[in-house]
Amino acid sequence: MPLQGLVCISLIFIAGSVWKVQDTPPPFTHAKYMCSSVAHFIPFSVYFIPVSLVSTNQPLKMHCHTCALVTSSGHLIGGGRGEEIDRAECVIRMNDAPTARGYARDVGRRTSLRVIAHSSMQRVLRSRHELLNASQDTVFIFWGPSNYMRRDGKGLVYNNLRLMNQVLPKLKVYIISWQKMLQFDELFKKETGKDRRISNSWLSTGWFTMTIALELCDRINVYGMVLSLVCLRPHREPQHHSVPYHYYEPRGPDECAMYISHERGRRGSHHRFITEKRVFANWARTFDIHFYQPDWSPPPLPANRTLDRAFTAAPQKT
Repeated sequence: MPLQGLVCISLIFIAGSVWKVQDTPPPFTHAKYMCSSVAHFIPFSVYFIPVSLVSTNQPLKMHCHTCALVTSSGHLIGGGRGEEIDRAECVIRMNDAPTARGYARDVGRRTSLRVIAHSSMQRVLRSRHELLNASQDTVFIFWGPSNYMRRDGKGLVYNNLRLMNQVLPKLKVYIISWQKMLQFDELFKKETGKDRRISNSWLSTGWFTMTIALELCDRINVYGMVLSLVCLRPHREPQHHSVPYHYYEPRGPDECAMYISHERGRRGSHHRFITEKRVFANWARTFDIHFYQPDWSPPPLPANRTLDRAFTAAPQKT
Protein backbone atom coordinates (compact mmCIF):
# COMPACT_ATOMS: atom_id res chain seq x y z
CA MET A 1 0.00 0.00 0.00
CA PRO A 2 2.19 2.88 -1.14
CA LEU A 3 1.71 6.41 0.02
CA GLN A 4 0.72 9.03 -2.54
CA GLY A 5 3.18 10.89 -4.75
CA LEU A 6 6.82 9.94 -4.20
CA VAL A 7 6.10 7.75 -1.21
CA CYS A 8 7.54 4.25 -1.22
CA ILE A 9 6.84 2.63 2.17
CA SER A 10 5.42 -0.75 3.06
CA LEU A 11 2.50 -0.87 5.47
CA ILE A 12 2.62 -4.62 6.09
CA PHE A 13 2.73 -5.62 9.75
CA ILE A 14 4.27 -9.00 10.45
CA ALA A 15 1.98 -11.30 12.43
CA GLY A 16 3.43 -13.50 15.13
CA SER A 17 3.74 -13.99 18.83
CA VAL A 18 5.64 -11.59 21.07
CA TRP A 19 8.81 -12.76 22.76
CA LYS A 20 10.05 -12.05 26.24
CA VAL A 21 12.81 -9.53 26.83
CA GLN A 22 15.41 -12.22 27.42
CA ASP A 23 14.30 -14.38 24.46
CA THR A 24 15.86 -14.47 21.02
CA PRO A 25 13.49 -12.77 18.58
CA PRO A 26 11.75 -15.16 16.14
CA PRO A 27 12.54 -15.08 12.43
CA PHE A 28 10.43 -12.67 10.40
CA THR A 29 9.81 -11.89 6.78
CA HIS A 30 10.67 -8.53 5.32
CA ALA A 31 9.46 -6.10 2.68
CA LYS A 32 12.23 -4.30 0.85
CA TYR A 33 11.52 -1.22 -1.13
CA MET A 34 13.14 -0.44 -4.45
CA CYS A 35 12.97 3.30 -3.88
CA SER A 36 16.59 4.12 -3.00
CA SER A 37 15.90 7.83 -2.53
CA VAL A 38 13.68 7.19 0.49
CA ALA A 39 15.17 4.02 1.96
CA HIS A 40 17.52 6.17 4.05
CA PHE A 41 14.71 7.67 6.08
CA ILE A 42 12.88 4.74 7.64
CA PRO A 43 15.27 1.81 8.02
CA PHE A 44 13.05 0.03 10.52
CA SER A 45 10.24 -0.11 7.97
CA VAL A 46 12.13 -2.85 6.18
CA TYR A 47 11.73 -5.10 9.22
CA PHE A 48 8.49 -4.59 11.09
CA ILE A 49 8.58 -5.64 14.72
CA PRO A 50 5.10 -6.12 16.19
CA VAL A 51 3.96 -3.84 18.97
CA SER A 52 2.77 -6.04 21.81
CA LEU A 53 -0.76 -6.16 23.19
CA VAL A 54 -0.32 -6.50 26.93
CA SER A 55 -3.36 -8.69 27.54
CA THR A 56 -3.18 -11.17 24.63
CA ASN A 57 0.29 -10.72 23.09
CA GLN A 58 -1.26 -10.10 19.66
CA PRO A 59 0.55 -7.70 17.31
CA LEU A 60 -0.95 -4.36 16.36
CA LYS A 61 -2.73 -4.39 13.01
CA MET A 62 -3.76 -0.89 12.01
CA HIS A 63 -3.78 1.12 8.81
CA CYS A 64 -5.25 4.55 8.04
CA HIS A 65 -5.45 6.41 4.75
CA THR A 66 -5.41 9.84 6.42
CA CYS A 67 -4.14 10.60 9.92
CA ALA A 68 -4.37 13.78 11.96
CA LEU A 69 -1.33 13.87 14.24
CA VAL A 70 -2.26 16.36 16.94
CA THR A 71 0.65 17.74 18.94
CA SER A 72 0.29 19.25 22.40
CA SER A 73 1.53 22.69 21.36
CA GLY A 74 0.01 25.98 22.44
CA HIS A 75 -0.16 26.90 18.75
CA LEU A 76 -3.39 24.90 18.60
CA ILE A 77 -5.29 27.31 20.85
CA GLY A 78 -7.64 29.57 18.92
CA GLY A 79 -7.13 27.78 15.61
CA GLY A 80 -10.58 26.21 15.47
CA ARG A 81 -9.23 23.10 13.74
CA GLY A 82 -11.22 20.60 15.79
CA GLU A 83 -13.80 19.62 13.18
CA GLU A 84 -11.10 19.36 10.52
CA ILE A 85 -9.05 17.09 12.78
CA ASP A 86 -12.02 14.84 13.55
CA ARG A 87 -12.71 14.32 9.84
CA ALA A 88 -9.45 12.37 9.46
CA GLU A 89 -9.82 8.61 9.35
CA CYS A 90 -7.49 8.28 12.34
CA VAL A 91 -6.60 10.86 14.99
CA ILE A 92 -3.31 10.44 16.85
CA ARG A 93 -2.53 12.18 20.15
CA MET A 94 0.27 12.08 22.69
CA ASN A 95 0.59 11.52 26.43
CA ASP A 96 -2.16 13.15 28.53
CA ALA A 97 -3.28 15.80 26.01
CA PRO A 98 -7.02 16.32 26.68
CA THR A 99 -9.93 16.77 24.30
CA ALA A 100 -12.52 17.76 26.92
CA ARG A 101 -12.54 20.87 29.16
CA GLY A 102 -13.38 23.17 26.25
CA TYR A 103 -10.48 22.16 24.00
CA ALA A 104 -12.49 20.23 21.41
CA ARG A 105 -13.05 23.25 19.14
CA ASP A 106 -9.29 23.56 18.63
CA VAL A 107 -8.04 19.97 18.94
CA GLY A 108 -11.05 17.79 18.11
CA ARG A 109 -12.81 15.11 20.13
CA ARG A 110 -11.81 11.79 18.56
CA THR A 111 -8.75 9.72 19.43
CA SER A 112 -7.83 6.62 17.42
CA LEU A 113 -4.30 6.19 18.76
CA ARG A 114 -2.56 7.68 21.79
CA VAL A 115 1.21 7.29 22.18
CA ILE A 116 2.26 7.62 25.82
CA ALA A 117 5.68 7.94 27.46
CA HIS A 118 6.47 5.99 30.60
CA SER A 119 6.94 9.32 32.39
CA SER A 120 3.37 10.38 31.55
CA MET A 121 1.66 7.26 32.82
CA GLN A 122 0.66 8.68 36.21
CA ARG A 123 -0.83 11.79 34.60
CA VAL A 124 -2.82 9.60 32.24
CA LEU A 125 -4.11 7.54 35.16
CA ARG A 126 -5.16 10.69 37.01
CA SER A 127 -7.27 11.61 33.97
CA ARG A 128 -8.39 8.03 33.35
CA HIS A 129 -12.13 8.83 33.19
CA GLU A 130 -11.46 11.05 30.17
CA LEU A 131 -8.40 9.49 28.54
CA LEU A 132 -8.91 5.78 29.23
CA ASN A 133 -12.40 5.62 27.76
CA ALA A 134 -12.91 2.24 26.11
CA SER A 135 -16.04 3.46 24.31
CA GLN A 136 -13.83 5.44 21.88
CA ASP A 137 -12.08 2.24 20.78
CA THR A 138 -8.74 4.01 21.18
CA VAL A 139 -5.45 2.14 20.80
CA PHE A 140 -2.83 2.99 23.45
CA ILE A 141 0.88 2.52 22.78
CA PHE A 142 3.23 2.96 25.75
CA TRP A 143 6.97 3.33 25.36
CA GLY A 144 9.77 3.34 27.91
CA PRO A 145 13.31 2.14 28.66
CA SER A 146 13.75 -1.62 28.78
CA ASN A 147 14.16 -1.81 32.56
CA TYR A 148 10.71 -0.21 33.00
CA MET A 149 9.07 -2.46 30.40
CA ARG A 150 10.59 -5.85 31.29
CA ARG A 151 8.05 -8.66 31.71
CA ASP A 152 9.69 -10.71 34.45
CA GLY A 153 7.85 -8.96 37.27
CA LYS A 154 10.51 -6.26 37.69
CA GLY A 155 9.28 -3.80 35.05
CA LEU A 156 7.50 -1.01 36.92
CA VAL A 157 5.58 0.40 33.95
CA TYR A 158 4.78 -3.00 32.49
CA ASN A 159 3.43 -4.19 35.84
CA ASN A 160 1.20 -1.12 36.06
CA LEU A 161 -0.05 -1.73 32.54
CA ARG A 162 -0.92 -5.32 33.39
CA LEU A 163 -2.87 -4.11 36.41
CA MET A 164 -4.60 -1.41 34.36
CA ASN A 165 -5.56 -3.98 31.76
CA GLN A 166 -7.10 -6.18 34.45
CA VAL A 167 -9.18 -3.29 35.78
CA LEU A 168 -10.08 -2.02 32.29
CA PRO A 169 -10.00 -5.19 30.16
CA LYS A 170 -11.59 -3.57 27.09
CA LEU A 171 -8.68 -1.18 26.59
CA LYS A 172 -6.35 -1.91 23.69
CA VAL A 173 -3.01 -1.49 25.43
CA TYR A 174 0.28 -2.05 23.60
CA ILE A 175 3.94 -1.60 24.36
CA ILE A 176 6.90 -1.16 22.02
CA SER A 177 9.29 -4.12 22.03
CA TRP A 178 12.88 -3.49 23.02
CA GLN A 179 13.99 -4.59 19.56
CA LYS A 180 11.92 -1.85 17.98
CA MET A 181 13.19 0.68 20.53
CA LEU A 182 16.70 -0.08 19.26
CA GLN A 183 15.50 0.61 15.73
CA PHE A 184 14.17 4.01 16.80
CA ASP A 185 17.63 4.79 18.20
CA GLU A 186 19.31 3.66 14.99
CA LEU A 187 16.95 5.78 12.92
CA PHE A 188 17.84 8.86 14.99
CA LYS A 189 21.55 8.19 14.49
CA LYS A 190 21.18 7.71 10.73
CA GLU A 191 19.15 10.89 10.34
CA THR A 192 21.24 13.18 12.55
CA GLY A 193 24.71 11.65 12.74
CA LYS A 194 24.38 11.70 16.53
CA ASP A 195 24.30 8.75 18.87
CA ARG A 196 21.39 9.27 21.25
CA ARG A 197 23.12 7.79 24.28
CA ILE A 198 26.51 9.43 23.77
CA SER A 199 24.84 12.83 23.36
CA ASN A 200 22.78 12.34 26.56
CA SER A 201 19.54 12.50 24.61
CA TRP A 202 16.12 10.95 25.07
CA LEU A 203 13.95 10.55 22.01
CA SER A 204 10.73 12.49 22.51
CA THR A 205 7.21 11.08 22.36
CA GLY A 206 6.86 13.18 19.20
CA TRP A 207 9.68 11.18 17.58
CA PHE A 208 8.01 7.87 18.38
CA THR A 209 4.61 9.18 17.29
CA MET A 210 5.78 10.52 13.94
CA THR A 211 7.67 7.36 13.03
CA ILE A 212 4.78 5.14 14.11
CA ALA A 213 2.45 7.31 12.02
CA LEU A 214 4.69 6.75 8.99
CA GLU A 215 4.08 3.03 9.37
CA LEU A 216 0.33 3.33 9.91
CA CYS A 217 -0.78 6.21 7.67
CA ASP A 218 -0.78 6.98 3.96
CA ARG A 219 -1.05 10.73 4.58
CA ILE A 220 -0.15 12.55 7.81
CA ASN A 221 -1.59 15.96 8.65
CA VAL A 222 0.38 17.36 11.60
CA TYR A 223 -1.29 20.03 13.74
CA GLY A 224 0.61 22.44 15.99
CA MET A 225 4.20 21.65 14.99
CA VAL A 226 6.39 24.63 14.14
CA LEU A 227 9.32 24.79 11.75
CA SER A 228 12.47 24.34 13.84
CA LEU A 229 13.93 27.69 12.70
CA VAL A 230 11.06 29.60 14.35
CA CYS A 231 12.63 29.13 17.78
CA LEU A 232 16.18 30.07 16.75
CA ARG A 233 17.30 33.69 16.62
CA PRO A 234 17.37 35.71 14.42
CA HIS A 235 14.39 33.81 13.00
CA ARG A 236 12.21 34.35 16.09
CA GLU A 237 11.47 37.98 15.32
CA PRO A 238 9.15 39.45 14.31
CA GLN A 239 6.92 36.52 13.37
CA HIS A 240 7.35 34.58 16.61
CA HIS A 241 4.93 34.98 19.46
CA SER A 242 5.16 33.22 22.78
CA VAL A 243 2.95 30.15 23.19
CA PRO A 244 2.84 27.60 26.01
CA TYR A 245 4.62 24.30 25.54
CA HIS A 246 1.30 22.52 26.18
CA TYR A 247 -2.05 23.94 25.08
CA TYR A 248 -3.64 22.59 28.26
CA GLU A 249 -1.08 24.31 30.53
CA PRO A 250 -1.49 28.00 29.60
CA ARG A 251 0.74 29.09 32.50
CA GLY A 252 3.37 26.50 31.75
CA PRO A 253 6.77 27.05 30.13
CA ASP A 254 7.18 28.82 26.80
CA GLU A 255 7.47 26.39 23.91
CA CYS A 256 10.58 27.90 22.32
CA ALA A 257 12.28 28.28 25.69
CA MET A 258 11.66 24.58 26.34
CA TYR A 259 12.95 23.58 22.90
CA ILE A 260 16.13 25.64 23.17
CA SER A 261 16.84 24.51 26.74
CA HIS A 262 16.63 20.85 25.75
CA GLU A 263 18.47 21.30 22.46
CA ARG A 264 21.46 22.95 24.13
CA GLY A 265 21.51 20.88 27.32
CA ARG A 266 24.60 18.77 27.86
CA ARG A 267 24.30 17.57 31.47
CA GLY A 268 21.64 15.03 32.20
CA SER A 269 19.27 13.69 29.58
CA HIS A 270 17.43 15.98 27.19
CA HIS A 271 15.08 15.81 24.23
CA ARG A 272 16.51 17.25 21.01
CA PHE A 273 13.25 18.85 19.92
CA ILE A 274 14.74 21.16 17.30
CA THR A 275 16.90 18.43 15.78
CA GLU A 276 13.88 16.12 15.58
CA LYS A 277 11.79 18.76 13.84
CA ARG A 278 14.52 19.28 11.25
CA VAL A 279 14.29 15.57 10.49
CA PHE A 280 10.48 15.73 10.23
CA ALA A 281 10.75 18.62 7.77
CA ASN A 282 13.21 16.57 5.75
CA TRP A 283 10.85 13.58 5.69
CA ALA A 284 8.03 15.83 4.50
CA ARG A 285 9.97 16.43 1.29
CA THR A 286 9.53 12.77 0.40
CA PHE A 287 6.59 11.41 2.36
CA ASP A 288 2.98 12.63 2.38
CA ILE A 289 3.37 14.79 5.51
CA HIS A 290 1.71 18.21 5.83
CA PHE A 291 1.87 20.82 8.62
CA TYR A 292 -1.02 22.95 9.88
CA GLN A 293 -1.63 25.43 12.70
CA PRO A 294 0.75 26.97 11.87
CA ASP A 295 0.60 26.14 8.16
CA TRP A 296 4.01 25.68 6.56
CA SER A 297 5.93 23.56 4.09
CA PRO A 298 9.60 22.52 4.23
CA PRO A 299 11.89 25.22 2.79
CA PRO A 300 13.60 24.34 -0.49
CA LEU A 301 16.94 22.62 -0.29
CA PRO A 302 20.07 24.72 -0.87
CA ALA A 303 21.40 24.21 -4.38
CA ASN A 304 24.54 22.44 -3.14
CA ARG A 305 22.78 19.95 -0.83
CA THR A 306 21.04 16.69 -1.61
CA LEU A 307 17.89 15.39 0.01
CA ASP A 308 19.59 12.59 1.89
CA ARG A 309 21.95 15.02 3.63
CA ALA A 310 19.61 17.95 4.07
CA PHE A 311 19.59 17.80 7.84
CA THR A 312 22.21 15.15 8.63
CA ALA A 313 24.85 16.54 10.94
CA ALA A 314 28.37 15.23 11.37
CA PRO A 315 28.86 13.21 14.55
CA GLN A 316 29.71 15.45 17.47
CA LYS A 317 31.33 14.78 20.79
CA THR A 318 29.49 16.17 23.80
